[in-house]
Amino acid sequence: MIELEKTILRNLLTDEKYMRKVLPFVKKDYFEGVYRELFSQVVAYVSKYNKLPTHEAFKIELDELNINAEMRTHAVDILPDIFTAKEEDETWLLDTTEKWCQDRAVHNGVLEAINIINGTHQNLTKNAIPDLLQKALAVCFDANVGHDYFLNADERYDFYHEQEERLPFDLEFFNEITKGGLPNKTLNIALAGTGVGKSLFMCHHAASCLSLGHNVLYITLEMEEERIAERIDANLMNTTIDSLERISKQSFSDKVAALAAKTNGRLIVKEYPTGQAHTSHFRALLNELKLKKSFRPEIIFIDYLNICSSSRMKGMGGAINSYSYIKAIAEEIRGLAVEFGVPIVSATQTTRTGYSNSDPGLEDTSESFGLPATADLMFALISNEELESEGKMLVKQLKNRYNDPNKLKRFAIGIDRSKMKLYDVKQEENEFVDDTPVFDRSNTGERVSREGLNKIRVF
Repeated sequence: MIELEKTILRNLLTDEKYMRKVLPFVKKDYFEGVYRELFSQVVAYVSKYNKLPTHEAFKIELDELNINAEMRTHAVDILPDIFTAKEEDETWLLDTTEKWCQDRAVHNGVLEAINIINGTHQNLTKNAIPDLLQKALAVCFDANVGHDYFLNADERYDFYHEQEERLPFDLEFFNEITKGGLPNKTLNIALAGTGVGKSLFMCHHAASCLSLGHNVLYITLEMEEERIAERIDANLMNTTIDSLERISKQSFSDKVAALAAKTNGRLIVKEYPTGQAHTSHFRALLNELKLKKSFRPEIIFIDYLNICSSSRMKGMGGAINSYSYIKAIAEEIRGLAVEFGVPIVSATQTTRTGYSNSDPGLEDTSESFGLPATADLMFALISNEELESEGKMLVKQLKNRYNDPNKLKRFAIGIDRSKMKLYDVKQEENEFVDDTPVFDRSNTGERVSREGLNKIRVF
């Protein structure tokens, strides 16, 4: 190990090409003893002068270091050998250095995890251990330092014309606003008040994805697994929830068998206690499903985000505000989507004022504005007595990274709550949906427009 550290340090000091490739990825903590101090000096010199030091310059800089006499003597003794360039195979040297960095990162990560377990770590809790070890295992030399606007024009053109993989909706307007469905590695949020239809929307879309042959994972922190499955049964069997309990076992089994014969997809519903589960639990579940059931989801539903916990921050107390806490949860869940290469669909509540607002905006997101800042797609589900009587629900785009959010800003979809189903409405039934502010479409708003504000008395 010492000889390898010396070889790496020697090439950092004598091979500029190697140094510029490797130095951004090597950390001081990977070295031990005198080599750690020498490496720190290399970093300081290159950062300041942007070139390799000479033997004499490095020795003078070394004299300024605040280290004990024994370590200084050792450093001076090995300097001549370190500054003697030796011919090494470039590919072997890069591969060996990368593997050494990975091994040292894992070693340090395990030691830090032990400190956390023993309760001697000053900042991190046990929930941070999986992320800590995962980051250590992910160490690699990434030679890509960015997209060169002129040199990479061909790659950029190809990217524009690539057909991005998306999971489609069975609702026309949702496909239109997302350009064909949800892309992988994204976080998509439905905003709605209590009882409006957040879970109904997610159950309907989960049933749709299953019907289209996709593997679906539905994580619930609010309702029992069987209650979620019940809603999906009603949707796929096109029957009311109330009638499910009156179906004979044989008839129910036949219906399930018929559904299974029509799709290659699978659906797993997993329940966690409210406010107790976070992305480390979800990650462990995904790995367990892969090992035990050979199941890899193509889309994940989390019902719903605000009642998850954070794997990085301790639970809500006096020290952490809701903005930071919910934003941390959103970032962790979006990170999970990126890690496993799937779209994640979740939901959030409106504020108290947003619940009675017929035209909610991003500002009506409860607890944290950091959630819409993190989401890729966010839309509001709106319902009132008039819409309910017509069997409709209003959808309003709030944020959209896939398309122009002002295109189809608002649109209506049909809803059958008894069967937990959503459906497209006819084009003419969407004509009442426009971008005119809600006040201007009210009776008072029309009167203001017709008579002029100065003719209306305010009492």
